[in-house]
Amino acid sequence: EVHLVESGGGSVQVGGSLRLSCAASGYIYYCMAWFRQNPGKEREGVATIDSSLIDTNYADSVKGRFTISKDIAKTTLYLQMNSLKPEDSGTYYCAARTSRSCGDVLTDPGKVGYWGQGTQVTVSS
Repeated sequence: EVHLVESGGGSVQVGGSLRLSCAASGYIYYCMAWFRQNPGKEREGVATIDSSLIDTNYADSVKGRFTISKDIAKTTLYLQMNSLKPEDSGTYYCAARTSRSCGDVLTDPGKVGYWGQGTQVTVSS
């Protein structure tokens, strides 16, 4: 069983930065990921990191601006978001796949085993 709690969302202006955190409890040596969703749209993968903390993967729309990381000692997943754009707005969800490798979970949310409750990010111009 894995329990995920996100924090760090908020409102920021275009070009600003935010860091999201996800406190994980339970078995933490899984692939972890961040997804986002807007009303009426499908949930989309943002970034993933596997249990080795070496392999990461990003959606093309956030490459070079977002960084996913994980602090094993604090059992916390992070998403550093820089150069934010209005299209980055949405509810961001922390996720865990019950596998050490992430595989194609970035493009297939159906493979996520656990979800957090989400944290809202609003980027305004």
